[in-house]
Amino acid sequence: MLDRLKSLLRRVVRPPLHKPEVRLRYTFLGTDYGGWPLLDQETVDKPLIYAFGVGEDISFDLGAIDQFGARVMAFDPTPRCGAWIAQQSLPAEFRFYPIGLADHDGEAQFFAPEKAVNVSFSSQPAKLSDPQLAVNAPVRRLATLVSELGGNAPDVLKMDIEGFEYGVLQDLAAGALRPGQLLIEFHHGMYGIENERTRDAVEGLRRIGYRLFYVSDSGHEYGFVHTALLN
Repeated sequence: MLDRLKSLLRRVVRPPLHKPEVRLRYTFLGTDYGGWPLLDQETVDKPLIYAFGVGEDISFDLGAIDQFGARVMAFDPTPRCGAWIAQQSLPAEFRFYPIGLADHDGEAQFFAPEKAVNVSFSSQPAKLSDPQLAVNAPVRRLATLVSELGGNAPDVLKMDIEGFEYGVLQDLAAGALRPGQLLIEFHHGMYGIENERTRDAVEGLRRIGYRLFYVSDSGHEYGFVHTALLN
């Protein structure tokens, strides 16, 4: 109850940048921290989900496998995540790859979080993060990963990639891949990222056929559906 009240207060003091454009029924899967929505009617049978940014919470992924029969390709290049995944008992429908998502193929620098209890490495250093703890890790473009992993485009693309999402979405718009659903955490207000970058990113997704069906109470997690699924 207290967390809910905090969320409502945050919406009043700092209203979200966007509101949903289409009203569609969805099922919220996972914990409050790591959960996401999947559309009830528009989600295909046994969807292929590419999930970028695992951290230490795969509650959404497991929920999607359990309730939608999903196949999940999960990606996270940070050593801490890899060590955590190695300790988990995972279903056959869940596969993990120690690779990050970016707008280029090669390597990228990932900056450590400010506090050791946090798990998310980011594209830009936080104010108090230690630059000596930054790591270089492999990254791929979405199109490259699709090609390397068998050529099947994901039905759902989930990204919680700590600032890398802006370049990735520009790369997505320039290519031919159009996942039916996009689940994206935007990081405006963090790492020095201005609100305008998220506004521009959302407008860019609208231009290639995506419509917003979900915005979280925090105003950072967005759910998009492509109009091809609405016809």
